[in-house]
Amino acid sequence: MTAVELKEQGNRFYASKKYDEAISCYTKAIMKNPQDARFFTNRALCNMKLKRWSDVLDDCRLAMEIDRSSVKSYFFLGIAQLEQELYDEAIINLKKAHDLAREQKKNFGDDIACQLRLARKKRWNVMEERRISKEIALEEYLSKLMSEDHDRRIKEVDRTSAELGEEESNRKKAEIETSIQTFRDDLGILFSAVDERRKKRDVPDYLCGKISFELMKEPVITPSGITYDRKDIEQHLQRVGHFDPITRVKLTQEQLIPNLSMKEIINHFISDNEWVEDY
Repeated sequence: MTAVELKEQGNRFYASKKYDEAISCYTKAIMKNPQDARFFTNRALCNMKLKRWSDVLDDCRLAMEIDRSSVKSYFFLGIAQLEQELYDEAIINLKKAHDLAREQKKNFGDDIACQLRLARKKRWNVMEERRISKEIALEEYLSKLMSEDHDRRIKEVDRTSAELGEEESNRKKAEIETSIQTFRDDLGILFSAVDERRKKRDVPDYLCGKISFELMKEPVITPSGITYDRKDIEQHLQRVGHFDPITRVKLTQEQLIPNLSMKEIINHFISDNEWVEDY
């Protein structure tokens, strides 16, 4: 069998969900023709179904060495890195897949964009977990310092109690208790003010552009009813083509209409969530 025939046989196995058999066919096709990137991405797809993420990484990288413009190579690589919690790398490769798909006018629907949003969200959640842990650790550390200061000052009074007398010793201890309690109350007030911040923060997907995946600054709506950030969609129209990147319907810059309702929602969200500047 030729390499192409082996690939087609592998495709039939894949359609029947016989992934190991399909992998065998693609491997034989690669042995006959190791310069066809499609054989590697097909095998990578089978390994994705079997959750063999290391094999997916290997196949995608081999495919990319042959064809640097292979959308599937970057797409599948990004998915595998996402599964392995390599979020920074996943975002880079998924963004590359998304850009290549637009440049080549290939329709992957919302598949690549969905994975990219997921990677960004997971990376943000990791950062949030770290932030919350640091805030909790700081509160515990300050509380510990106050307890140590309390014990040290009480011991000092006890050490000099014979000289001070019982009445003076009790008075000093009362002052220490009052002072430490004041500090504790102040600390409680301080950290109660950040309790809301300790909750995981997130920017809803509907507030983010469908091209850059960042919080929109100037939302505009197309005749198809899809909202984009003006800068992103105008760059798409100029560099890629005059069509809606999601619906593929013909689109010109003059057809973009400011989405004032969405702009109002975004402004309100920003005013209530100052942290969004770091998102």
